[in-house]
Amino acid sequence: MAEMEVKSGGGHKKGPGVKKSKKLSTRVDLTPMCDLGFLLITFFIFTTTMSQPTAMNLAMPKDTDKPDELNKVKESGALTIMMGKGDVVYYYFSNDPTKLQTTGYKDIRGIILEKKKNTPADDLFITIKPDKDATYKNAVDILDEMAINTIKRYAMVDPTDDEYKLIQLTEQAGGIK
Repeated sequence: MAEMEVKSGGGHKKGPGVKKSKKLSTRVDLTPMCDLGFLLITFFIFTTTMSQPTAMNLAMPKDTDKPDELNKVKESGALTIMMGKGDVVYYYFSNDPTKLQTTGYKDIRGIILEKKKNTPADDLFITIKPDKDATYKNAVDILDEMAINTIKRYAMVDPTDDEYKLIQLTEQAGGIK
């Protein structure tokens, strides 16, 4: 049992005619205070809300009876975004990587919005291809752009060897290290 003793230290006058009183100690039982503390801790633990993990919603492809039509994308609605080193974004429209263009992460939103505006919603498909030198932050930034611009059809795949060589040549010509 937890207790605290308080002894009276003074206030007694000495002298003739003064009766000596017995010194009494004060005893305070602290057991209820410990119980109260544990009850409060328990209350706050049970009533607090833990941080909820945040996850990005994924739009899964629809089931179809025709598997050969499952992965077909109209060329007019295709946009390919490739991420390179040095926070540089390469992109091309349709399926023609020879018309590769360069931009930064600040301007990619405008390109996505322009493509979204000029393309029917069912035809728009964005392919995201992170380079070997792209950072995790760049990949998250592009996925955030997909969520911000409500792009429902996109995929993240590895670039082909030809696209990787094209990125390297563009980086060498641009002096990106």
